[in-house]
Amino acid sequence: MGKVHENMSNKRVTISLTRQTVEKLKAHAVRRATSISGLLTERIEVLVKEDEAASERAQRQALMLLNDGFHMGGVIRASRDEWHER
Repeated sequence: MGKVHENMSNKRVTISLTRQTVEKLKAHAVRRATSISGLLTERIEVLVKEDEAASERAQRQALMLLNDGFHMGGVIRASRDEWHER
């Protein structure tokens, strides 16, 4: 997942971490046979995709609610034609 496609351009980002965090991160990266950059890229891509998926789910749910409409209570006692009589 963290692999860069040849035709995609990358943007560098600078972050600040404590030395202790960097050392732990290096060890974690070694255990996963990757780099710190690779680890962070993979995690950020997962985070972004999860957020996009949640946003799409919310949009679908909102559209379903709009399509179904809301029952506001009450009873319609007249037909459409009766309401539009002139």
